[in-house]
Amino acid sequence: MSDKDVFSLIKKAALTAVDAGYPCNWIAGTVETISPLTIRTEQQELLDTEYLWLTDAVRDYEVDIEVSHVTETRAGGSGDAAFASHDHDYKGRKRITVCNGLHVGEKVFMVQKKGGQAFIVLGRVFAHTHLSGQWL
Repeated sequence: MSDKDVFSLIKKAALTAVDAGYPCNWIAGTVETISPLTIRTEQQELLDTEYLWLTDAVRDYEVDIEVSHVTETRAGGSGDAAFASHDHDYKGRKRITVCNGLHVGEKVFMVQKKGGQAFIVLGRVFAHTHLSGQWL
């Protein structure tokens, strides 16, 4: 093996070691559109769904929950005994939808796969901006 070949192997090993220390890049972006989803990076690159992997922190998803409680008592209607105030047990495994989808203008942080064009959208930089639930 020549000195040149040895030098090449050492250089390749050193570069591999350096790359192993930095397997990904942190990227910030802003949601531009929802359907289809596009995110513009700080470097002004526009990413679409082909390159984005979404975590549950930034998408709507369904999940099962276990409940065991009683509903609030409600007053009846016309005075008929069948409509008297009553409550109900609410128990068992129930499916709910967690509404975590992104909205235009939200800031997100992502991880870019080393050497590739895949971006995992980890979460929002700030809290949700478009809450609309009944208890607000």
